[in-house]
Amino acid sequence: MKLAALISGGKDSIYAMWKEDKKNDVVCFLTMESDNDESYMFHTPNISLTSLQAESIGKPIIIGKTKGEKEKELEDLFDLIKKAKEDYEIEGVITGALASVYQAERIQKICDDLNLKCINPLWQMNQEQLLRDLLKDGFKTIIVGTFAYGLGESILGKEINEETIEILMDAHRKYKIHPAGEGGEIETLVIDGPCFNKKIVIVDSERIIGKYETLLNIKEAKLEDSAY
Repeated sequence: MKLAALISGGKDSIYAMWKEDKKNDVVCFLTMESDNDESYMFHTPNISLTSLQAESIGKPIIIGKTKGEKEKELEDLFDLIKKAKEDYEIEGVITGALASVYQAERIQKICDDLNLKCINPLWQMNQEQLLRDLLKDGFKTIIVGTFAYGLGESILGKEINEETIEILMDAHRKYKIHPAGEGGEIETLVIDGPCFNKKIVIVDSERIIGKYETLLNIKEAKLEDSAY
């Protein structure tokens, strides 16, 4: 099938795309840039870097804009997916949905309305296993935001490796957070992996530290030769 992949820049959407692209043909990426940092639907930290990911991976990208108003943002997503169907004749849409029924149901409805398949390769996957599979499959992912008590500045900007997985699992045991961040506890950015032709290198960034949240705001990044 010819598929479009909804891409946020984070681990779930990139990993889901990679898994599905081995079986089908991902012909384009779709990214929604939201003005609302508290959007129910869309990842916002460093969303502009999806263009660098698309360039490295070698896929065209369609970028949609939304003010991020609850439910109204779904109309903007409908328009984005409809454009992909018209421009690339896609037959389905890949999402990185893991456990969010809110997101999964709404994307499924849009796909139903457009007569497209909605494909969720990671749905209900064990979250610790997801983190370990990402590592095993060679994806380099950094944590660009923490938004929960028990997580803090110490893991901001860190790569997801055995050490950070243990930190996340410890916070899961102590504070019941979702270790893969499905509840919004962490945000991530994939900077390299087996589907990348070039890796993303951060040139300039700033750390924004709040009481229970931290953010790595990437001001400038570039592509350099990847190890893959």
